[in-house]
Amino acid sequence: MSTFSAQAEAATLAIRDLFAETPLQRNDHLSARYGAEIWLKREDLTPVRSYKLRGAFNAMRKVRARDPDQGHFVCASAGNHAQGVAFACRHFGVKGTIFMPVTTPQQKIDKTRIFGGDAVTIQLTGDYFDQTLTAAQDFCRSEGAHFLAPFDDADVIEGQASVAVEIMAQLGHAPDLVVLPVGGGGLASGVSTYLREVAPVAQFRFVEPAGGASLKAALEHGGPVKLPRINSFVDGAAVARIGDLTFARLAWAQPDQVHLAPEDRICITMLEMLNVEGIVLEPAGALSVDVLPELAAEIRGKTVVCVTSGGNFDFERLPEVKERAQRFAGLKKYFILRMPQRPGALREFLSMLGPEDDIARFEYLKKSARNFGSVLIGIETKQAGNFAQFTGRMDAAEFSYRDITNDEALAEFLI
Repeated sequence: MSTFSAQAEAATLAIRDLFAETPLQRNDHLSARYGAEIWLKREDLTPVRSYKLRGAFNAMRKVRARDPDQGHFVCASAGNHAQGVAFACRHFGVKGTIFMPVTTPQQKIDKTRIFGGDAVTIQLTGDYFDQTLTAAQDFCRSEGAHFLAPFDDADVIEGQASVAVEIMAQLGHAPDLVVLPVGGGGLASGVSTYLREVAPVAQFRFVEPAGGASLKAALEHGGPVKLPRINSFVDGAAVARIGDLTFARLAWAQPDQVHLAPEDRICITMLEMLNVEGIVLEPAGALSVDVLPELAAEIRGKTVVCVTSGGNFDFERLPEVKERAQRFAGLKKYFILRMPQRPGALREFLSMLGPEDDIARFEYLKKSARNFGSVLIGIETKQAGNFAQFTGRMDAAEFSYRDITNDEALAEFLI
């Protein structure tokens, strides 16, 4: 009976027919900051800019080996899995039907179509992913096609483990610590299972978006549970329930090995990697780097590998990423101000701004009374501490205001 590591190594060899190994790069900037050897496994540099191609290719390869007549594969995805399946379908010359929600951005639809070419058909159906998934599975049964799951599939997990096979070959020895992003768990379960077999000295830390902590919830409850709600900003890792098969391979982990990354903090990491390193990462792709400050004390002097899992970032989202980053860093705040309706009131308010403060948004919401009007005001500054001085001046002048920066309900409607 072959071991998982042997299967992963065979998958890695087969993947070489599709693309070369992704780089394992020592990052001087991060290494100097943390006093460690920080290496980035650049899965954002596969042909489809994410590791998902590995699992899709391996699953397709294994299915066709078991059933040579199977020539139709189906998936439900609005992101990296769809692109990986499309690319693999074109490689194998098989038919692919990819179901995407109606709300999928056109950029993702176009990229999937480019990767798949004539081999794939894209079906847009459902406003929400659950509706899309149901339609895909119903279609699969009626057509006798093979449904290719994004993570909860033994062949997919085995394919994702090829990341670890390459890390060991490129590094030449076992890393002290591997930092892995977690969504459905395919990458994390594959990489950790392989390394625990061939390099048992390696330690692991897992990172989930704070608004989609399905692995941590499963570890705390003793099995997969569905989160009541998720924050979809980190779309490549915002999964409401970790897979059964993936969890079975991760159940050894302790909850304190799973770190949660706030969505807005991830934006700071994305911008830093873009501006300092010229590396484009999607939110899920930045998770492993984002958690490094929390690990600073334990990684000093060690060899650490961070898997940057994807770089499919739509630059139309850049203003939102910058906005989130500024708010998390305390450099931008929003207030609802009750502005007196009298001559000179606006001038008086403007005089309260410091030399590093700037108005980024000013909008009258309504006049709640003859003598007062409600104003939405957004202010940017260069140092977070400036806001304490600003609000102090407003308090002294007896201006009535409310800070709504972290009020999710109001921010959704007003900002």
